[in-house]
Amino acid sequence: MDATVTVQQPEPVLPGKPASNGNVAANNDKMAASANGKKATAPAPQANAAAAPKYSKEVYLRWYEQMQLMRKFEDKAGQLYGQQKIKGFCHLYIGQEACVAGAVSALEVGDKYITAYRDHAHPLALGTSPNAVMAELFAKATGCSKGKGGSMHMFDREHHFVGGHGIVGGQVPMGAGLAFAEKYNKTGKLCICYMGDGAVRQGALHEAFNMAMLWKLPVIFVIENNGYAMGTSVARTSNVTELYKLGLSYDMPSESVNGMRVEDVHESVARAAERARAGEGPTLLEFRTYRYKGHSMSDPAKYRTKEELEQKRNLDTIEAVRHTILSANMATEEALTAIDERIKAQVQESVDFAEASPYPTPDELYKDVYVQNDYPYIHD
Repeated sequence: MDATVTVQQPEPVLPGKPASNGNVAANNDKMAASANGKKATAPAPQANAAAAPKYSKEVYLRWYEQMQLMRKFEDKAGQLYGQQKIKGFCHLYIGQEACVAGAVSALEVGDKYITAYRDHAHPLALGTSPNAVMAELFAKATGCSKGKGGSMHMFDREHHFVGGHGIVGGQVPMGAGLAFAEKYNKTGKLCICYMGDGAVRQGALHEAFNMAMLWKLPVIFVIENNGYAMGTSVARTSNVTELYKLGLSYDMPSESVNGMRVEDVHESVARAAERARAGEGPTLLEFRTYRYKGHSMSDPAKYRTKEELEQKRNLDTIEAVRHTILSANMATEEALTAIDERIKAQVQESVDFAEASPYPTPDELYKDVYVQNDYPYIHD
C-alpha cells in the first residue's frame, strides 16, 4: 500500500512502499468484514520484535525525534509539577507516544486533531513550539492558549489542533462536527478524534458514531486504550473489552492496533484516511497502548503491579524505533545521542521561556469569551 507520510508538519514526504508481508492485505480484509457487520478478529498487542525497516531513514529519524521530544518534555513537566511550578491538573502521555507520531505521519497538513485532556504530545508532534506548550503549563500569557487553558486545554489553530477537552467524551461529537464541516466545505480534509478507553461509556459517543456513519463523515475515531481509564480496568467497567467492536454496531469499519508500534499506527491511520477522503465515512481504531505514569500526577497507580509495568516498559515504542534505526545502520549511537542532547536543550529552553514569561493581565479575563468583541453584559 502506498501511503503518504508527513515526517514534519507541514512538509509531507513519501517514504516509499511498505514491505509486502501480507499484514496490510489481512487488515484490509478484516476492515471489509467489519464494514459488512461481520465479526472481526482483533490481534493482541505483540512484542516489538526486530524486523526489516518498512520506511526510509528520514521517516524513522523523524519518528524518533518527535517521540523523544514528547517523552523528554513530559519528563520535565512531571519534575516541574513536583516542584509546584506547574499547578492544577496534569495528565502525562509517557508511553503512548506512538499513538500520535504514527498518526501525524499518515495524515495531511490541514487535517484536524482533537483529543481529551491528555493533550501535551499532540501539539508538539504537529509543530507547536515547545515554548508555547510549556508556557501554557505555567499559565503564562505566552502559552498556546494564552495561559487560560493550562494542561487540559491546549489549542493551536495554526497547526490545526482543536484541543484539549476536559469533559470526558465531550470531544467525540465535536470531532464528528469538525468532520461535518470539512465535508460541507468540500475541503478534502478530515478530523482525527482521540479518546481514552474510559470515554467509550459515554452516551454521546454512540450518538456521534450513528450520525458519522449515517452521513459518511470523514472522521477517524481513535480509542487510546491504555487499560485503566482513570484507574479502573476495562474488564471491570465494560462488558465489551475489545473496544473496537463497538464500531461494528454501526457497521463502522473497526480495527484493533498495536499502539506500541509506530509503524502499525501509521498504517492503520493511512488506511482509515484513504477511506475518509474517498467519501466512505468513518473508521474506529482501538490503539492498544499503555501509560507508564498514573492517570494524573496525583494518581499513585496502585491498581497495577510493578511487574506489569516493567513488562510493558519492555515494549517501549521509542526503544523499538531506536533499535530499528541502529540495526539498519540508519544512524549511529553518537548521532542518536546528539538528537537526545539537542532535544534536552530544547526542553530546557522552553522552561526558561515559560519562567521568564508574564502572567495574563486581569483584562484578559474578559477576552476570547465571545467572537463579537464588543458583546454586552460581560463586565456588569
